[in-house]
Amino acid sequence: MTPATPAHDGLTRERYGRSADERADRVLKLVGAVLGVAFLALVGWFGVSYVTGTKVSGELIKFDVASDREVVVHLEVRKDEGVTGVCTLSALARDGGEVGRADFTFDQKRDRIDEVVTVRTTDRAGTAQLVGCTAVDGS
Repeated sequence: MTPATPAHDGLTRERYGRSADERADRVLKLVGAVLGVAFLALVGWFGVSYVTGTKVSGELIKFDVASDREVVVHLEVRKDEGVTGVCTLSALARDGGEVGRADFTFDQKRDRIDEVVTVRTTDRAGTAQLVGCTAVDGS
């Protein structure tokens, strides 16, 4: 058999239509484009919800070891006005072991809250740290 010339190939295509391989390639390209667009839309949706989601953040301004059983902490919390936030504080002994932990709820209708709270300890603390703040579900 002799190979088909381009002119002969064009006549064959006009007479018989596209080959099965060409139709399959076209379908695969179309399916790939649709899946690509859907994937990009999903990534975009996750990105927007992450950036604009409800956030509660806090900052430990200062602390004072008031006694062998208490640490007084000045905490600044930032949140949306209608959101209830919970911040967890930890008191650590000089050797690094945890001697106290407490959760504090902030449900004030303000977006910035300065508050002094007390963490009770089982032994004398050497430092205090903010473990983290989260929004309470349903608020």
